[in-house]
Amino acid sequence: MKKASIYFLFLILNVYAIEFQTVHSSMHSYIENIKFENSKQKNDGIIFGIGADIHIGASEYKFTYEKGNTDTKKPPLDKDLKVDKIFLQYSYKFSEKISTNINYININDNIAITDNGKAYGVGLSFRTNKKLSTNLTQFYVDYKDFNTYQSDLNIDYKFKIENIKLSSNIKYIDIKEKQNNTFTQNAKSNYLTYGFKVHSHYNSWHFGMASYFGKRAFAIMNNGFKIQHHAMEFEKTFSIGIGKTFGKTIVRLQHIYQKAIELPIQNRDVKINNTRLIINYKW
Repeated sequence: MKKASIYFLFLILNVYAIEFQTVHSSMHSYIENIKFENSKQKNDGIIFGIGADIHIGASEYKFTYEKGNTDTKKPPLDKDLKVDKIFLQYSYKFSEKISTNINYININDNIAITDNGKAYGVGLSFRTNKKLSTNLTQFYVDYKDFNTYQSDLNIDYKFKIENIKLSSNIKYIDIKEKQNNTFTQNAKSNYLTYGFKVHSHYNSWHFGMASYFGKRAFAIMNNGFKIQHHAMEFEKTFSIGIGKTFGKTIVRLQHIYQKAIELPIQNRDVKINNTRLIINYKW
């Protein structure tokens, strides 16, 4: 029943978009393979995602439904991990320079204490000119045993040479315990991390690289469309991607490498490799 409701909402969004003859809107789907090395809890997993990005007038509606299945080590765990997540974002452009965004995330997890976690965000964007823009979004995440507050600052700058765009991101995460729990007992009370991204395109080809430095835990990533809700403290993140446009369709392949610590048992040197295939259709 839950899945039917999600797909029905997705269908309504697309019908609504076509009815109002939107421009620069898109649908997307992705599949992601995850492999864990040196983990004492997880082996490997697979994630599926589907969503849409609808522009209607000054409004923009983004929606993604994500489903993941991970093979776990038994023991210590007694079953495989199954996670469902819903990501929503509404943006409104007041003018060519100023816009706002509202975010929502819902988590369903069959193992972790972060099951039924909910995240809320509100942000403001300011475009100085065609080259420079900034966004500041404040997130609040409500879990049963603890809360997190995350301040996200994004700065984008575009070059004319080969259509290169540089992006920087600063995250400040503050963790507040409601009651003692295994997820936060070995975590710091706050984290500061920063990342850099480079994106360029040549004819129909797209290229991208990104890296994050500084430790982080329980972070919201990808502008509100990824959330790391398990008890892992990430130390390093590197990613590389390539894509190609075929008419109205863009196909992208990404590889992400992360190094982390499993916090409850202080298991260090956990390496995570993600390979993601993304298909985006624009109309």
